[in-house]
Amino acid sequence: MDDVELYRERILRHAGPVITGRFAGFQTSYTREISLRKPVLLLVFLTAGIAQMIGSLLRMKPARRTFKELKKGPEFLVTPLRVRDELGQVYEVEMHGHLPQSAIHRGDLVQLRVKPQRDPVLPVRLEQVINLTTMQPLTPRIPTMWSHMGPALLIQATIGVLVAALLIAFAMR
Repeated sequence: MDDVELYRERILRHAGPVITGRFAGFQTSYTREISLRKPVLLLVFLTAGIAQMIGSLLRMKPARRTFKELKKGPEFLVTPLRVRDELGQVYEVEMHGHLPQSAIHRGDLVQLRVKPQRDPVLPVRLEQVINLTTMQPLTPRIPTMWSHMGPALLIQATIGVLVAALLIAFAMR
């Protein structure tokens, strides 16, 4: 038998909305892809196509991304972190996105607001950290569907919707 197995620390899954304890450290980070709602993505892509067609008629160079690129979705950083409560129990939580490296140090007293994830196998997801040692509230930020599409595509989609609405209005007359 391996000595490491005998003394392995038991990691608990917390179900409650708040965990308070000492920050035990970050684990190795990895990336995960956000799944996008295809109907919304298709609607934005098609309405942007209307503006891109008008731009090509006016000899303007539109910003063009393929549907396959958009459908892939943005990737975000997932960092498991551990917190030890006053009873010495260790809880693992997933942090999606980024926090400043200097925001939390090992041994800081923290209060985490967490939320269960859709997949019950995964640990709870961190929504907000309050570093009680420094009294600093922190919220990790992750990319969204709208930030993944980018401002150029969203502006083109808006123009496409306006053009389609004008065409429908003139057709109804």
